[in-house]
Amino acid sequence: MKTTELKICGLAAVRAQFAADAGAIQRLYFDYETGRKIGVICRALAQAKKIYRCVEPAELVKLPGSGHHGAIVVVVAEKPLRTPTAADAQAWARRREPLLLLDRIGNAHNLGAIARTAAFFGVPRLVIAGTADAARPGEAAHRVAEGGLAHVEVWRADDLPKLIRDLRAAGYDVLGAAARGGKARLAGKEKEPPPVALVLGNEEHGLAPEVAVACTRLVTISGSGKVESLNVSVTAAILVWELVGRCQG
Repeated sequence: MKTTELKICGLAAVRAQFAADAGAIQRLYFDYETGRKIGVICRALAQAKKIYRCVEPAELVKLPGSGHHGAIVVVVAEKPLRTPTAADAQAWARRREPLLLLDRIGNAHNLGAIARTAAFFGVPRLVIAGTADAARPGEAAHRVAEGGLAHVEVWRADDLPKLIRDLRAAGYDVLGAAARGGKARLAGKEKEPPPVALVLGNEEHGLAPEVAVACTRLVTISGSGKVESLNVSVTAAILVWELVGRCQG
């Protein structure tokens, strides 16, 4: 079976990939100025007999197929996305790990921004919908994530409502983010609240009806009413801060 390659651009993303899984790196390309900042990476690749090369800017543009190379491009083997089972949900719940579920988030930049938020607040994994219109963790998502995708596991669920039911059965409080109609108050009164899974919907259509129904409850961020809603990546940042970030202080 042919291995699919993934090109990761930008110094922060490349450094994160090296720190998380240096062995996955197959080739590395960079310009002269950036080469002065990555001596440790180059030495490690030389020791592993991997390709690393200083190239002209025009050559860097050709590698990712765009001008957004950030002066450095690393080529890695793309890993297949795992599918969570009920046993996985139970294991995550026992460890009380927060979780992000993405219901048909279609824009790769939004996926990258959400992954960056997840890594910043220590959310260990996110699950994307298995539908054809859902963004995948490709080159654009990695670039926007600024290294976040190296620290967050990405899983894929072909049946998101079933996964939500499995999470609830395992003890999760599954909150669906809704532009309207949800409760504004997030925190419960429990001395030890259950682990939280946050579900974010499609940029244009929001949560699918069957996904919304499967959630424990819906939450809505209150605003001035002058615009209908926030960008989904901004919504993710606010709600993850409320649900996870505050508990870390």
